[in-house]
Amino acid sequence: MSSAPRIVIVGGVAGGASAAARARRLSETASIVVFERGPYVSFANCGLPYHIGGVITDRSRLLLQTPASLNARFEIDVRVQTEVIAIDPAAQVVVARNLKTGVEVREPYDALILSPGAEAIRPPVPGVELPGIFTLRNMGDMDAILEVSSKPAARKALIVGAGYIGLELAEQFRHRGMAVALVERLPHVLGVADTEMTFPLHEELRRQQVDLRLGRAVAGFTAEAEGLVASLDNGDLISCDLVVLCVGVKPEASLALQAGLALGPAGGIQVDDQMRTSQPNIYAVGDAVEVREFVSGGQALIPLAGPANRQGRIAAEVVLGRASRYKATQGTAICKVFDLSFAMTGLSEAALQRKGLAYQRIYVHPADHATYYPGAHPITLKLLFAPGDGRILGAQAVGTAGVDKRIDVIAVAQRAGLTVFDLEDLELCYAPPFGSAKDAVNMAGFVASNVVRGDMGLWEPEELQGRAGHQVLLDVRTPQEHAQGTIPGSLCVPVDQLRERLSELPLENEYLVFCQVGVRAYIAARLLTQHGYQVRNLSGGYRRYAMWKGTHTVPLACEAALQHEDGE
Repeated sequence: MSSAPRIVIVGGVAGGASAAARARRLSETASIVVFERGPYVSFANCGLPYHIGGVITDRSRLLLQTPASLNARFEIDVRVQTEVIAIDPAAQVVVARNLKTGVEVREPYDALILSPGAEAIRPPVPGVELPGIFTLRNMGDMDAILEVSSKPAARKALIVGAGYIGLELAEQFRHRGMAVALVERLPHVLGVADTEMTFPLHEELRRQQVDLRLGRAVAGFTAEAEGLVASLDNGDLISCDLVVLCVGVKPEASLALQAGLALGPAGGIQVDDQMRTSQPNIYAVGDAVEVREFVSGGQALIPLAGPANRQGRIAAEVVLGRASRYKATQGTAICKVFDLSFAMTGLSEAALQRKGLAYQRIYVHPADHATYYPGAHPITLKLLFAPGDGRILGAQAVGTAGVDKRIDVIAVAQRAGLTVFDLEDLELCYAPPFGSAKDAVNMAGFVASNVVRGDMGLWEPEELQGRAGHQVLLDVRTPQEHAQGTIPGSLCVPVDQLRERLSELPLENEYLVFCQVGVRAYIAARLLTQHGYQVRNLSGGYRRYAMWKGTHTVPLACEAALQHEDGE
């Protein structure tokens, strides 16, 4: 490629804008042209729900770059409201149409970077094209939703789909004082998460007066004099003033397909680890491409802003002669749901099962900081790891505070190839307002390492359905905690009384021990094991059992015992 290459970029926002800026930083002589179909070349699409809710009050704060700013700083030729309608790979030319004037131009390229993004899915149900039914992918969508929701008569919003955007919008419409109904076809919110990890979110949504309809799908929409009516698959009717469809996205790959680029099994553009497509000198980045999933190594669509930015940067570097490579996507993400946050990295348990990968799991419920310092809140952390070597496969966490920090640490550990044994040894910040001497990540490492080493056997709530006669459920919490809620059929022997009451526990039984969150039960299991008993612990304790049942989590009044199980 010449020292002054002609680089054409299709699409702005995260991937395209990052590629353009990086290309200029590497080459002052390159000719760089960006075609963007919409009116904005670079905007914060993750911030759209928060402007709708009024948390981000200044709309202009969402505009990260404009054509003028990109030209002034980087001398990049940005052409907004111009759609690339064809690619001729043999001639290395794109055909672009100005959407305001209809004028078409042919733009030659030495390197072409595609960043077309993904389009929101509109389910094929009757009435889905009625006025007042929206999707949310860009500034125009946001403005249209805001125009309707700002009217005094707009009092009820319906959100279809409880993924990240659906949950964020539910919070923001409630922030506006609107009544909100949230319909999700799955039995739980956040389809990327494991079922039991979402029940705290269900409780929080209901606490915030969101009408949560799980396991339901919209069968159709009708317009009435006072607004819209959605009919559900069970016959229920929901009246509303506006609807936002948040049922997912699909890659915008039609232009790539027309140009003869290979697509992957999920319909995204196929790329290698240098973002090259199947056609010479054509690269693709962002939500439209299939990437290598970090844990399994398989191909996947993982539409996230962080990876899109890195891919754009890498494509520009490769075009300009650097040997950069994209090193797979972990799917690290977080979502705020009113006063709770949910975050994850790597694969979920459900995904591991679908892929047929062997795994083990543990749960811990430590506080976000030292419990003797005011304002401590519990975090529920699930860690998935490989049997034998303890390789980190995934993690999920939900809580009021500190969730992002813990998942970020585990994501870095996973990326670096560390194991659960390394989590034991991580040296993390500690002062009472910020953490504990044994951080939540350390605690997860301790428990998982005990399992891998064989120091502790685990039992799972699913085993209760076929429990054998010689298996005894042993609750080692206090009688007061036991009385507030326990697993039916359990025997209560507090851990501090266990040694003096061993005579009450026949040796021929197997004891399935549990406490509030697993720590006291681990102590009890070690004690009993050394006295010759067969014993296994319930990871995550009674709190885990309650989440598995899906009825409720442990009442906050019980958290006092939880907080003091792991002293410093």
